[in-house]
Amino acid sequence: MNEISAIRLNDYHKREQEVTKDENLKVEIPNDIKAMKFEQALEALEDIVRNLESGQVSLEQSIDIYTRGTQLKAHCEDKLKDATERIEKITKSTDGSLSTEPLDAVN
Repeated sequence: MNEISAIRLNDYHKREQEVTKDENLKVEIPNDIKAMKFEQALEALEDIVRNLESGQVSLEQSIDIYTRGTQLKAHCEDKLKDATERIEKITKSTDGSLSTEPLDAVN
């Protein structure tokens, strides 16, 4: 990795930490990303990370794909949050009947 790539990667990580710290920051997710399944968005995000790490993109391109990466990351987090909220635990009561409850419910 050359020096410019290392600087870009370091800047990317610093920006990522700043975004992560500010939980009030709401990322606007474009419709093309909203239409993606989790696996598609994750793959696109991994491609962006590879491109940034390669150092083969210009500074302008780095900024553009970093922005898209932030949008993809937010989309993936939303998908995971939705999936987590839908997961339920099946329980069997003493009389043998089955019911469901949220996975993290305290008994």
